Amino acid sequence: MDMTAEILKPLAVLAAWTMVMWVWMYATRLPAMTAAKLDPDELVRQGGKTLDQLLPAQTQWKAHNYNHLHEAPTVFYAVALALAIMGQGDGLNATLAWAYVGLRIVHSLVQATINKVMIRFLLFSLSSLVLIALVVHTVMAAFHG
Repeated sequence: MDMTAEILKPLAVLAAWTMVMWVWMYATRLPAMTAAKLDPDELVRQGGKTLDQLLPAQTQWKAHNYNHLHEAPTVFYAVALALAIMGQGDGLNATLAWAYVGLRIVHSLVQATINKVMIRFLLFSLSSLVLIALVVHTVMAAFHG
C-alpha cells in the first residue's frame, strides 16, 4: 500500500466496527423483541410507541450507538478519503486517524455496556478534537497543496 494511503486502514477498521455494532444490535434487539412479544408490523401501525419505550434500555444502547456511528464518523470518512487522495494520508494524519478510531471504539463499548454519560462525553469530546485536527489538516492540504 502506498504510504499516503495509510489513513485508509483506520477508515476500514471503523467501517468494520460499525458492522460489528450492527450485528451486536440485532443479536440483542431481536431476542428482546421476541421476549416482549412485539410484532414489528403492529408497531408500525400503532405509531405511538417506540422501541425505546418497549425494550430494556441496555438493549437499546447498542442501537443508539449504531446510530451514533453514522453521525460524526461520516465527517471522518470524508476527511480520511480526501487526505488519502491528496497524498496526505500518512504520518501524523494516519496517527490521528487511528486515535479517532480507537476513541470511537472505546466510546461504543462504554455506551453499549455501562453507558456512563460523563465517560461517553469525555471520549466523544476527545474524538471530536482529533477529528477537528484532521479537518484542519484537510483544509490546509486542500488550499496549500
